Amino acid sequence: QAAMEQREFIGKAGGGMVEITVNGKGAMLKASIDDSLLNSQEKEMLEDLIVAAFNDAKGKADSESQNEMSSLTNGMGLPADFKMPF
Repeated sequence: QAAMEQREFIGKAGGGMVEITVNGKGAMLKASIDDSLLNSQEKEMLEDLIVAAFNDAKGKADSESQNEMSSLTNGMGLPADFKMPF
């Protein structure tokens, strides 16, 4: 788990115009916004792109965490849907 927390995942939206970096726990570490999006007329679109990029990064972190847990528990004979208590 500690190693997973140290990993970083980058989510992108708007063709890479918005990028969000999260760690393995899903905490946002960094946001990068293309200068062309920084005007008041594009505010709503920018907000949507930030949400989409965050969800993309969080999804990558969650998926990798799931894969790591699967590989760790694979040899233990636990059912595939077994949930750890943490």
